Amino acid sequence: MIGREARLAGFAAVAVTTPDAIPLAPGRLRQFVADAFHGSMGWMADTLERRAAPRTLWPEVRSIIVLAMNYAPDDDPRAVLEQPDRGAISVYARNRDYHDVIKGRLKEIAGRIVARTGGDVKVFVDTAPVMEKPLAEAAGIGWQGKHTNLVSREFGSWLFLGSIFTTADIPPDAAEEDHCGSCRACLDACPTDAFPAPYRLDARRCISYLTIENKGPIPHEFRAAIGNRIYGCDDCLAACPWNKFAQEASEAKLIARDDLRAPPLAELLMLDEKAFRTFFSGSPVKRIGRDRFLRNVLISAGNSGDAALAGRCRALLDDASPLVRGAAVWALSRLIDRDEFAALADSKAERDLNVQAEWIAAHSQAASVPPLIALPGTSPRENGEKEDSRNIGAHLSPSFTGRR
Repeated sequence: MIGREARLAGFAAVAVTTPDAIPLAPGRLRQFVADAFHGSMGWMADTLERRAAPRTLWPEVRSIIVLAMNYAPDDDPRAVLEQPDRGAISVYARNRDYHDVIKGRLKEIAGRIVARTGGDVKVFVDTAPVMEKPLAEAAGIGWQGKHTNLVSREFGSWLFLGSIFTTADIPPDAAEEDHCGSCRACLDACPTDAFPAPYRLDARRCISYLTIENKGPIPHEFRAAIGNRIYGCDDCLAACPWNKFAQEASEAKLIARDDLRAPPLAELLMLDEKAFRTFFSGSPVKRIGRDRFLRNVLISAGNSGDAALAGRCRALLDDASPLVRGAAVWALSRLIDRDEFAALADSKAERDLNVQAEWIAAHSQAASVPPLIALPGTSPRENGEKEDSRNIGAHLSPSFTGRR
């Protein structure tokens, strides 16, 4: 009955497990947080105990129904990486927010389960502290690959997960085995070496984390490796050989919008707050906000080698957001002539200390000397904290001019 209801609702797979079926998951999660691999995602530490075991989240749960929806693309998402003047958006974010698509359908199925079996139910998508991937493995939908994501023999790496907790007793399905073998394609594909070991992810090095969860400037050491990825990264997912069995998504709301497959950076650099919200209406991209998104686009512009983008990057030096201004400095340092960049620095009076540090670091890199982290007598602060206006060029000797 549950399988039929799930298929009618658009889910590709459904299976059942028990709340005590993932005994190793809590320890692995605690180690992940202890190693600080969660970066600035404080909510992972805050919800650690509730996330560690399903019964901690809801003591009355007796069965867990795990459902998966296929979102496989109709092409190789890495192809856009060969178009540096275009932005690469992760496959999952090229249309509607999957939370909105899945949650309503989970509620429909949950209602029918209650009507037929009795008991109580709770519905969860991945905004709740539920370890969906270990539960999906225990239920037999797939296994957690070396990239820590779920892999299915039928759908590859492209599955959204949701779960229904219920007080009803439902016979559980058999767990899936690991079929990765000696393959390490996903690990080798990572542009930033975010996997310290198979089955372990350091989110602080992951491009998805850096472009989505990270709220501050993107660390310098990762900027070039980001390339033209402006929201998330699919490299480890796309590299998995099991994707040869993947089937294209059939849910219309998850099929990529044409204008989000490879949007021109030149157009994205012109987005103000209203235009950003309109363009990404209904998309998960909207949740990071215009400023973080423009930060990502500017990093990609700096990596593009396209001098035609310099004018639009230059206009963002006067943006209201320090995060945007700082990224614009870095982009311009890679797109314009060293003398032009030095003259630009002479003309700017910047109040934000982090943006000042971006100007100085750009000059330092250009001159092949160790980058300074702040002006004399100052230290970088959180974005938005202000200092007296300073003329950037006036604090730099001639040796700190030029482009790499």
